[in-house]
Amino acid sequence: MAIQSKNFALYILMFNMFIAMAGVGLIIPIMPEYLGTFGVAGQALGLLIAIFSFAQFIFSPFSGNLSDKHGRKRIIIIGLIIYGSSQLAFSLSTDLWMLYIARFFSGFGAAFIIPPTMAFVADITSLENRGRGMGLLGASMSLGFMIGPGIGGFLSKISLVFPFYAATGASFFAAIFSLIFLPNPKPVLQGATTDENLFQQMWRSTKTPYFVMLIVMFVFSFGLANFQSTISLYVDHKYGYTPSQIAVIITVGGFVGVIIQTFVIDRLFRRFGEMRIILVNLVVAAFAMLGILFVNTFFTILLVATIFSTATSLLRPAVNTLVSKLAGKEQGYAAGMMNAYMSLGNMVGPATAGYIFDINMSSPYVVGMFILLLCFSLAAYWAKSNKELLQSSRTT
Repeated sequence: MAIQSKNFALYILMFNMFIAMAGVGLIIPIMPEYLGTFGVAGQALGLLIAIFSFAQFIFSPFSGNLSDKHGRKRIIIIGLIIYGSSQLAFSLSTDLWMLYIARFFSGFGAAFIIPPTMAFVADITSLENRGRGMGLLGASMSLGFMIGPGIGGFLSKISLVFPFYAATGASFFAAIFSLIFLPNPKPVLQGATTDENLFQQMWRSTKTPYFVMLIVMFVFSFGLANFQSTISLYVDHKYGYTPSQIAVIITVGGFVGVIIQTFVIDRLFRRFGEMRIILVNLVVAAFAMLGILFVNTFFTILLVATIFSTATSLLRPAVNTLVSKLAGKEQGYAAGMMNAYMSLGNMVGPATAGYIFDINMSSPYVVGMFILLLCFSLAAYWAKSNKELLQSSRTT
């Protein structure tokens, strides 16, 4: 594939990821009112979030393997169609159980978009440019999730279900655009079998050279979900912050993350290597999480929250890039595993954080710090024991 064609493919993949993440963020501001029409509230919202992550966990390894065998393009398009259809089904639901089913298929669709897209980026980038590709993909994800709530709030003025129609239309447009313009390179493992079930694939992941990095993905996703699910409650309960103040705290960190992933991250990878970026930012994220307990003004809380968001913005593409370099031809499988472990963290994090927050609202941040530092110790030991492997990943 020519360089110009590869760059065009990368831009289409970024657009698809932006659409998917914007669709997730789009419904955030309207969910409380929308669920209120069904006579439910917080518990149902928590379950809908968990169902989405659970579906991703189940189907991410499957979609990654399928993309290795049948090609990335076909699986991505299927994912966009399923995702768009699920958004439409959500808007047309008349009973609560229908919402749960629609949300499950949203996670299903996302699982068919994200791993093949990550694997596609690995296919079309060299080892030297892998960090840039993953950083741009991460930036498109962050930007979509950051802009989505604002778009959803604006569109909800037309009608409460109109944001779902917009998400459906955007997904279908992305599917058609990808069908026409996205290149379709040959499958990397043509003829490979994909008859492993989820548990067999998870077990196989423990024998891969990058298994510790999958654990890192799980732990930092746990910590990120822990922080994001409780920070609004924490500043509301302790300082009485308004929704607009909470939105600023969350949005500024996301914006800084987009800037770093777009313009800075590739330079950091080239200078320091992915492993060092991972280790440093695990420590930064850990102490930023604890630091939120020791600041009490809006601007200091904003600063600490932004430092935490920046660290996690560097962690995800660093882990993705390193794993893709160690995965060889099984890019789809590796990407599927990363998304599966990330989804596990997204499931366990909010549930655990919510439970211990009710016991003591400082507990999620103390527990999160210790878990991140424990992960740092594990990753540092693994890096020390695999110096040659890491060196080859930078020079191959």
